[in-house]
Amino acid sequence: MADLDNKDQTEMDPADIEDVEEVEEEETGEDNSKARQLTMQMMQNPQILAALQERLDGLVGSPSGYMESLPKVVKRRVNALKNLQVKCAHIEAKFYEEVHELERKYAALYQPLFDKRSDIVRASYEPTDEECEWKQDEEEELTEEMKEKAKVEEEKKDEEKEDPKGIPEFWLTVFKNVDLLSEMLQEHDEPILKHLQDIKVKFSDAGQPMSFTLEFHFEPNDFFTQTVLTKTYKMRSEPDESDPFSFDGPEIMGCTGCTIDWSKGKNVTLKTIKKKQKHKGRGTVRTVTKTVPNDSFFNFFSPLKVPETGELDEDSEAVLAADFEIGHFIRERIVPRAVLYFTGEAIEDDDDDYDEEGEEADDEEGEEEADEENDPDYEPKKDANPPEECKQQ
Repeated sequence: MADLDNKDQTEMDPADIEDVEEVEEEETGEDNSKARQLTMQMMQNPQILAALQERLDGLVGSPSGYMESLPKVVKRRVNALKNLQVKCAHIEAKFYEEVHELERKYAALYQPLFDKRSDIVRASYEPTDEECEWKQDEEEELTEEMKEKAKVEEEKKDEEKEDPKGIPEFWLTVFKNVDLLSEMLQEHDEPILKHLQDIKVKFSDAGQPMSFTLEFHFEPNDFFTQTVLTKTYKMRSEPDESDPFSFDGPEIMGCTGCTIDWSKGKNVTLKTIKKKQKHKGRGTVRTVTKTVPNDSFFNFFSPLKVPETGELDEDSEAVLAADFEIGHFIRERIVPRAVLYFTGEAIEDDDDDYDEEGEEADDEEGEEEADEENDPDYEPKKDANPPEECKQQ
């Protein structure tokens, strides 16, 4: 029998021997394998991951308890460090005040360029051929034949259309190209914003409390009597005495809009609705007309007022936070780079930033997959067929 067994073993197919080895390995490491499979299934369950993340978030930044264990004399020295930190916060506040002064200085240097931009947009100035010459990137360079063809097509289009003045719908296009602003726009806002000719930023004067004002300049129109609508944001650049360590630069403390003098029947921030009411006793029906708020970009000029106590409910805080974000974005990005938002180039730059993050994430995933393949304990066959009790429903 021993000879027969030996004969069977010598004649056994190499693949069968490999199968035997795999079975032996599975039997010896069965417990570890099940544990790995169970862990993998748990990590693929969104609910478990969410609960785990919530637990981890609660642990981040939680005190280690070391401070409480320190002797009184050491705690006394830590208090001295905290007092130094408060002084650092006050120096940082002075730094931001000087930054604000620099912004005021350079705003005056930018303004002549912005004024010329406005003149071109509203057709009060026609740029020279030299000013209109733009050097294209290498990727954008065209052959002479293509340039000539494009020129002919442009001339043909110009002949078909009336000669447009300036750059029509410049600011409306900017708004529609930016998600943060386009979400505020309604269809009934667009005819009004076609009259918007410029947006300017005005900083508070030297020695005055820190603030900035957005000025929206309109050409005369049939919708309201003013030619300028304003929105002022008040800022603070000093640590809060009750919580000095939270200071992280200037913050917007509140904002004030302006009253729009709407022409009769042109107020897009209000709408009229009709309701039918039935009398309980007589059963007669009457129609009641009511005026109610209407969604519109121009609600931007009627912001929520922050009470003197400074206390707001969550909804009001969210609305004000969004308002502050929009005001800051218009000041920091839209006004300085308006032409790039008009052409869409600034949008493409933002998209490129997100793509790069995505590529980095993909690379990380690729590295993880490579690590799994190089892991001697990694068993893809088992991952593909998890135990029944671990399968997601």
